Amino acid sequence: MPLTRDFKDTIKARAERDPEFRMGLFQEALEALFNDDLELGKALLRDYVNATVGFQALADEMDKSPKALMQMLSKRGNPRADNLLGMVAHLKKHEGLEIGVKLV
Repeated sequence: MPLTRDFKDTIKARAERDPEFRMGLFQEALEALFNDDLELGKALLRDYVNATVGFQALADEMDKSPKALMQMLSKRGNPRADNLLGMVAHLKKHEGLEIGVKLV
């Protein structure tokens, strides 16, 4: 059975109408990164960026090219910590969030 709607469009529509889903996507991305699952973290961040601010706007804010940011979060991307954490900082600012770490 063919899909009737593109996955990215589905995620974007859900993120726009459901702030809890949007925050959950961001949280899952960060948890994956902190738990040494870089590939999952990058994939979730890529979905989050596509569903929210978009790569062009994020690139403008970070003074980077959209292509560089997309490559950073690609399967073959190997982002430097300063670039990845800079991206997270811009995304949390965009959402108006404060991020803390809880050790359990």
